[in-house]
Amino acid sequence: MGVGAPDREEYGPRTRPLPFERGTDGPRVIMVGVDGTRTSERAGFYAVGLARRQGAALVVVFVSSASGLTALVPGMDAGAVQRTHDELADELRQACRRGAEQWGIPVTLVVRRGDAYGELCTAADEFQADMVVVGASEQAGHRLVGSVATRLVRTGRWPVVVVP
Repeated sequence: MGVGAPDREEYGPRTRPLPFERGTDGPRVIMVGVDGTRTSERAGFYAVGLARRQGAALVVVFVSSASGLTALVPGMDAGAVQRTHDELADELRQACRRGAEQWGIPVTLVVRRGDAYGELCTAADEFQADMVVVGASEQAGHRLVGSVATRLVRTGRWPVVVVP
């Protein structure tokens, strides 16, 4: 996605607009946060299956954050970090397009940069998500300071499914 490019793309059938109502018979909008890790990939597959079975729209949110430490690490190229972000976004774009066609569900891909927790909260509110699906963190330090998944659960504004 280049400069000035929109942060969302839509694939698959169009959803028919319905009035927003939390706590209906099932989720109508399922949001999944992905970041290229194994657990986020499993969360993505889980969310796709759930959206297909529930007849829900799927919002896939990819957030990458450039660490402030990137500039401090000798030999770390900011251009390489950007290329990795772009490559992951392109892979997700293709997967969303294929999935929407294969399973006949509406899929919206949202690509953002910044703090994962903050961007996921913003997207969940923006799309009026009935459920948020994320992968469990594989980083040991998150047991002490809290992972994105833990912070989303503690926020308490949406049902959150954490996929191992």
